[in-house]
Amino acid sequence: MNGIVKGIRKVEISVKWDPSPAGQPATDLDVVAATYLQSDPQGAPGYVVHFDSRSPDGTIYLNRDSKDGKGFGWDEVMTIELDRLDARYARVVVGLVIQQRPDHRTFVSVVNPRFRIREGYTVLAEGDFGGILGSTAATVAAFVRDPKDGWEFHEGVHGFEDDPAEFTRVMGTTRPS
Repeated sequence: MNGIVKGIRKVEISVKWDPSPAGQPATDLDVVAATYLQSDPQGAPGYVVHFDSRSPDGTIYLNRDSKDGKGFGWDEVMTIELDRLDARYARVVVGLVIQQRPDHRTFVSVVNPRFRIREGYTVLAEGDFGGILGSTAATVAAFVRDPKDGWEFHEGVHGFEDDPAEFTRVMGTTRPS
């Protein structure tokens, strides 16, 4: 990047899925984002944003929340204003959790789950969860602050087999490629 480009500033993470078949319990997917401090970018999250929450400074928030995938278009949408995020944060990891009530679920039981990450009208990444069908949660992106060039995007879908609470605790750990 050159001196006039400031890196990624504001991103939108969107997720959609089809409703469960008739007679089956609803499927509830949730977008989550965790921030990591400059002093420990691989450690415990500074804070986690998910349904019914937002970041303390209002820079990460959920615009749309679905409990069943019956919305039109994108069912879950989260906005992250990286350019406004406090300088003490070096990293933001974004993930997706399958709620485990009333039944235990993995991505194989979710009908047509997809995600999209974009900055403005530019799509940074989009995809599905076909490579991690046995997982109950996944990370889909990390944003890392470069002191010189601003925020950088690191894509990749990585599956986890943890319950939602445990996933939010470990989602930022370094994972083998």
